Amino acid sequence: MKILLVTALLGTLAAQPVVIDTPKPAPEWALWQRQLLKEYWPASQEFVKRYTRPDGTLIWRKEWPGMDGSDDGYESFYNFPLYHALGGDARMDPLARHLWDKVTELFTKYGTVHKEFDSYYDWMHHGESYVNFYFFGLSNPYEPRMRKRALDFAKLYTEGPNWDPVHKRITSPINGSKGPRFVNTAEDWVTHRDVLSHYPLPFNDIPNVTESMAWEDDKRFPSILESMNKRMMRADVPLNLAATSLIANAYMYTGDEKYKTWITEYVEAWMRRVKENNGIIPDNIGPNGKIGETMDGKWYGGYYGWRWPHGLFNQLEATMIGGANALLLTGQAKFLDLPRSQQTYIANVAKSENGKLLVPNRHAEQGWYDWRPAEPQYPVNLWYMSFDNADRGFLHKLVDMPALTNAPYRKAKGDDKNEGPWMLFLEGKNPSWPVDVLKGNYAECLRRLAKIRTDKMPPEEMNVHHWQERNPIVLEGLVQQMMGGPNHIYHGGLLHVRLRYFDPARKRAGIPEDVGALVDQISETSVRVTLVNTSSTETRETILQAGAFGEHQFLSVDDGKSKRDLNGKHMTVRLTPGAVGTLNISMKRYANKPSYEWPAGVR
Repeated sequence: MKILLVTALLGTLAAQPVVIDTPKPAPEWALWQRQLLKEYWPASQEFVKRYTRPDGTLIWRKEWPGMDGSDDGYESFYNFPLYHALGGDARMDPLARHLWDKVTELFTKYGTVHKEFDSYYDWMHHGESYVNFYFFGLSNPYEPRMRKRALDFAKLYTEGPNWDPVHKRITSPINGSKGPRFVNTAEDWVTHRDVLSHYPLPFNDIPNVTESMAWEDDKRFPSILESMNKRMMRADVPLNLAATSLIANAYMYTGDEKYKTWITEYVEAWMRRVKENNGIIPDNIGPNGKIGETMDGKWYGGYYGWRWPHGLFNQLEATMIGGANALLLTGQAKFLDLPRSQQTYIANVAKSENGKLLVPNRHAEQGWYDWRPAEPQYPVNLWYMSFDNADRGFLHKLVDMPALTNAPYRKAKGDDKNEGPWMLFLEGKNPSWPVDVLKGNYAECLRRLAKIRTDKMPPEEMNVHHWQERNPIVLEGLVQQMMGGPNHIYHGGLLHVRLRYFDPARKRAGIPEDVGALVDQISETSVRVTLVNTSSTETRETILQAGAFGEHQFLSVDDGKSKRDLNGKHMTVRLTPGAVGTLNISMKRYANKPSYEWPAGVR
């Protein structure tokens, strides 16, 4: 009886809000956070009004051939639901879902989408499409249509012709709702031939083809296509590891163990292939599960592999996505050996030139080539997932981190190019970063709005990237600061972070109005966050969650006045008007089954 009473008392204490009640002037970073969350909504409306019809479809061409394009439609609004999940305007959630539906409708008309999923394409482009889709689980997981789609889409890969359950392989690098694409046609590539003429050829022994401009030559292009169909199209490739996010997304809706089993078996299959291939990931696995089976025995030469078209970054992204998702669902750090093995291998063959460390970006018959400085985002992501000191040391060895102090903000297709300066901030070496990155985000928003306002291009002349280059919502600084993690890998990664916020007053996902949050210290077992109420008159209350999917566990919290045991994945914090306070939170990572389920008190 005494044990029951003590347990009940501890539960009651843990459920009581942590109160922050010391009023202070709001830090500049908090004011910038609130400015961005406020201004992104009207900016998004200007973007949507300019580039969509009243029904929500993109203002564009009547026809669009080939297999490319739907990814770019979805990318145009890819971070709209994430903006809502962070605490952006409540109107964004229904708008984002409506726009997703309308992109699906438009590209179904074009013939690119079938049964609401890409008919067939590769997982670099699928990944770009479906990060938009994954964020709906964070924004609101209770909308039934998106939940059904999540399960239907996962089924395309856990069952059916896209999946070989015997050899644990996806059966082609081109796949989708119409199954694997073993034979590509000229029609499939019609919109990409001019683009690919700027990349190396897929192979150096294509009959009558010696230069990349052959992509645009109607007489020589068939030889390229024939060679690709013969060697590439029946092989699994590392790029397909990005499909693990689609399966993990279904798991977060349902908790069904079959999804976890699929992911772990697929990632383990690639880990075995790395071991079999002396530490480097092969970029082609044939129909019988053999390395180089369709490539004359060569471990390189696959679709989006070590030679063509991009080389290194596709292998680093795919292995990081696959390893991180397997860790998320199992809690087993061994899966990080997959991305670690590739980063280590590349570092071991790196060379120094003019005082700079260069890594190879491609491999073909001549060996490693195309030497460039290493990008920080991949080793930063590995360190963040592992919190292994060796991975941190590896990062500093591979990347010239001091050169990134006070580095200007960089915007790529996604919001994932500024992990180096963020990492330095966490190490106490870049103190101006919180304000600098938010100013950079806002400046980029203004730049894109200026492009929208001066855009006179007729719809029929717009290329397929036109809209995504003008999307004014830029979230990298908000994600890193508020959630304490890197933004997702753009080509299909999930959001792996320490903290997430809910608003119990408005019964929704996201940080409450007037509240700012800055994570400035992270360790394997702790996180430190400063919370700010910028309102001078209103009390605000927020629920913190341990991880984007509740995958972590809060153990205790110290508010500077007292320490309290928690032992749960949620805690409530109450901020009185103008209050500023710092919480030191101890936690156990990957202690819970990840889920999109909202905490009690919100739904």
